[in-house]
Amino acid sequence: MHADIQPFRIDIPASAVDELRRRLRETRFPPALPGDDWATGVPIGYLRRLVAYWAETFDWTAQQAALNEFPQFTTVIDGQTIHFLHIRSSVEGALPLVLTHGWPGSFVEFLDLVGPLTDPEAHGRDMADAFDVVIPSLPGFGFSSPVAEGGWDAARIGRTWATLMERLGYERYGVQGGDIGAAVSPEVARAAPTRVVGVHVNGSMGMPLGAPSEADLATFTPLEFDRLARVQTFMQDEFGYIAIQSTRPQTIAGGLADSPAGQLAWIIDKFHAWTMPHEALPETIIDLDRILTNVSLYWFTETAGTAAYIGYAQHSAWGAVSEPSGVPTGAIMFAHDVGIFRYAERENTITRWTDVTDRGGHFAALEEPALLIDDLTEFFRPLR
Repeated sequence: MHADIQPFRIDIPASAVDELRRRLRETRFPPALPGDDWATGVPIGYLRRLVAYWAETFDWTAQQAALNEFPQFTTVIDGQTIHFLHIRSSVEGALPLVLTHGWPGSFVEFLDLVGPLTDPEAHGRDMADAFDVVIPSLPGFGFSSPVAEGGWDAARIGRTWATLMERLGYERYGVQGGDIGAAVSPEVARAAPTRVVGVHVNGSMGMPLGAPSEADLATFTPLEFDRLARVQTFMQDEFGYIAIQSTRPQTIAGGLADSPAGQLAWIIDKFHAWTMPHEALPETIIDLDRILTNVSLYWFTETAGTAAYIGYAQHSAWGAVSEPSGVPTGAIMFAHDVGIFRYAERENTITRWTDVTDRGGHFAALEEPALLIDDLTEFFRPLR
């Protein structure tokens, strides 16, 4: 092991867990707005139920023990502590694969992928499709915190991941990610085009941030019109959290770092808005303990502000068009995703594009792990 890589175990003090439960029990809930429904945010009745479950039923100690079953490490790159999971396959010649999460997620997003990717035969898959898995926590997220300086945009994180993989001794590897991870993964390929064999993303690629041209609109398919309409709805009805996190991350952190109920509401709002089917409650799609493990990481590491800062305030290149790296790139777009191929191919060398129109939301690894594994496995198979 490289001398600069240190083993890491999660060890949240019992006093911190007790403090969380005390704060949850003492939550001061606001009066419900008319209707008390999702049109104005997280319904207070629903939030009360989740807060009660988090305080009285959720078992952080058990979740922490489960997380610590995965080998974890830290290393310092470019002055920043990087936390990561590193699970080697027992299959000789397994392809290394970097999985990058987004906001409001964490490395917890990928836990259900580790077994099938590292030991495919035990999960009814072909042994030849085995991967070594590396799951870093983005700078400012979870245990890759605090951040000492700005400038941590997707390109810099991409260069950092390339350094991490070099430090781990990998000459060739693939990358995969969603949300912020879908922006970072292509940047790893731009930083190390001779080492990255392929880039695979879910969602968040090829989003039309501006108004499409008349020429484009004249040739849009029904699917493309649907995705365009959902982008426009998002910009009108849901953009508020981006405006706040990209311009006032410190302000929002002042509330979220002090109130676990506030942190929960801020995150569960997105788990409701971005999962499919949209009308379902998040815990009917993703296990509630998994959601609360993710929220607990934000709470215990006090990273509401740093995650917002890195995830949104540092994206100075939003809207800019980058040159393709030349590295083969695959994408899977689930039903809630809004990526459009014609825009994605301007910046990426797309060799595989999969549209799933009947299922799946933004949190692919949590909602549709089997379909995600199928697609990335097929994409990387000829690139090994």
